[in-house]
Amino acid sequence: MPELTIRIKKNSDGSAALSCTRADGSVTWQRQPGQRGRFFPFHDLTHYTVEHELGFARGFFGLIAAGWDISDTGGKGARGPLPPEALVVEHIVGALDAERNVGAMWTTAEFNEHLALAASARQSVAPPTLNDEQLARLHATRHELFARWRALPPGDTLELPFDRRSTQPTP
Repeated sequence: MPELTIRIKKNSDGSAALSCTRADGSVTWQRQPGQRGRFFPFHDLTHYTVEHELGFARGFFGLIAAGWDISDTGGKGARGPLPPEALVVEHIVGALDAERNVGAMWTTAEFNEHLALAASARQSVAPPTLNDEQLARLHATRHELFARWRALPPGDTLELPFDRRSTQPTP
């Protein structure tokens, strides 16, 4: 059994719902109505990609696996601010989301420059410099997950296992 089972349900009205079930059976979930239902499944799949492929154990899904509720991950809940690793993950996910929004894939140098500028603007921890192979892996995995989501019929659920112990090593 994975440490966390991630389920994203595609509702027939265009909304979505994210639920995360931990190995102990506890669950945290969030509805994603309207426009959020069209954005957040892709954003959540990008989080999964980054955390799994780069080996981050304390990004969004890593925190959920550790017992955080989804509402705590905004940094304003009972658990307080996000740990530095979660902020690094947010920068990488944000850069991938920005690529998607402009409809182009940046070179590795452009991607790393965007990451550095975002971290500097927010005065947060500097993200790692990604290499060509890492960025290609992120793009390939995200592309595969996006295709699975798009092919999913309304009313069905995409299910993904997540285990911090089986993630790839961080660069």
